[in-house]
Amino acid sequence: MAARMTEMRQLFLLRHAKSSWDDNVPDDFDRPLNGRGRRNAQALSTHLAHGHVRPALVLCSAAKRTSETYDILEPALEGVPVAFESDLYEATKHDLMTRLRRLDDHLSSVLVIGHNPGLERLAAALCAGHGEKAPLAMLAEKYPTGTLAVLETDIEHWAALEDGCCRLAQFVRPADLG
Repeated sequence: MAARMTEMRQLFLLRHAKSSWDDNVPDDFDRPLNGRGRRNAQALSTHLAHGHVRPALVLCSAAKRTSETYDILEPALEGVPVAFESDLYEATKHDLMTRLRRLDDHLSSVLVIGHNPGLERLAAALCAGHGEKAPLAMLAEKYPTGTLAVLETDIEHWAALEDGCCRLAQFVRPADLG
């Protein structure tokens, strides 16, 4: 009997671009991107377009800086459905894992645009040292704003997502794009 081939799933974890601390915004949720953040998001948009990163779904925190990051990336995503979710703001690693486990299994990939420390902790836990050496070293050092981690897994169902089930394929920082 031939072994069943499992489709490779991809998880793209993007920390929002650099936000502004200069504006007199009373609520952290409403902080916008700063000039550097907008430039970095534009460079990432170009990278997505040329790198053929095509998630089946985008899950985006409803915070201003994440939605502004998405707005800049949107042309490169060419009509990929997006869900803005307030629960992704200040989401912990556990919260993010719980949300991802609820994804429909027909989705082969998802892009999450979120925040630290939850995103960084999720990436580190899912990879647990599995993946390309250089990206793993960069992830262990720091997860800067505007950084995209590309994780791959051969799980059959999103509900099976757990620590150590992924490998880190890429870790693209703004400094790597320009």
